[in-house]
Amino acid sequence: MRVGLLGAGRIGASHARFLGGHPQVDALLIGDADVRRAEALAGPIGARAGDPDTVLAAGLDAVVIATPTSTHAELLVRACDSGVPVFCEKPVAPDLRTTLEVRDRAAKTGVPVHVGFQRRFDAGYAAARQAVLDGRLGTLHRVHLVTADPAPPPAEYVRSSGGIFRDCHIHDFDMLRWVTGREVDSVTAVGANRGDAYFSDAGDVDISAAVLVMDDGTLATLQGSRYNGAGYDVRMELSGTAGTWVVGLDERAPLRSAEPGVDWPPGDPWTDFQERFEPAYANEIGTFLEMARGRAGSPCTVDDALEALLVAEAAALSLREGRRVPLAELR
Repeated sequence: MRVGLLGAGRIGASHARFLGGHPQVDALLIGDADVRRAEALAGPIGARAGDPDTVLAAGLDAVVIATPTSTHAELLVRACDSGVPVFCEKPVAPDLRTTLEVRDRAAKTGVPVHVGFQRRFDAGYAAARQAVLDGRLGTLHRVHLVTADPAPPPAEYVRSSGGIFRDCHIHDFDMLRWVTGREVDSVTAVGANRGDAYFSDAGDVDISAAVLVMDDGTLATLQGSRYNGAGYDVRMELSGTAGTWVVGLDERAPLRSAEPGVDWPPGDPWTDFQERFEPAYANEIGTFLEMARGRAGSPCTVDDALEALLVAEAAALSLREGRRVPLAELR
């Protein structure tokens, strides 16, 4: 396969490692607005480099979009219009209107699109989903989600991120839907600023919490932080009438017990999302290549991305207006 990778930043570099060594990829072409950055990434792995326009015109079998959020929609539509199967990092677009336009445009072309929510390819989340499907938890009553970064992103990133619910917790919202198989009915969100002023200056918060009511009455709670000094903490707890399962409770979870004589977990805490989810990113790219070859359907469609964004929009609106927001209001 001839695969184009658009974006030579942090996440693009991660995808380049997996694509450059994948047995199904005969040629990798890396495009970036900064051609020199693309060349620096391409050289060590034997790939070719250029600008995004050059790469898109190179007769590709598949394209991976890992550019800044503001460019996703245009590049995704261009790939679909060219008939090239496309992988796009989340989000598809920074707002609901554009996401809907992209969904409709892509659907008309019939080109398969895979949106990058990498937690769907993590072994723990997948096992929890199967446990729910198999009924091993009984009737699900309660879900708790945590995403906490050890250090905040830079100010320039925060200004264009869309806020903590759209940027960070959208992964939790996708997992809530995917693992439970249910939809969110309403969201009540709160937040606080306990760190650098650039969060509040951007209209954002650095500590977050929310209560989500699912369409079957299951209650979900959410917590997040940009200043989790213990390490990178991502967990999902699912409690039902027959059992409780926890995703992310491994030897490197950044937790310490207050109970005497309990020293588990013993490992060094996870440092960031790329280290924690490296196997998931590799599985995700492999699955996309199978989709591009026509051997599988999309594991995460634009419609899936839209649903997660709707929950994030409801949370942001709830935070801003200080009220419960039913998802039906946004639909």
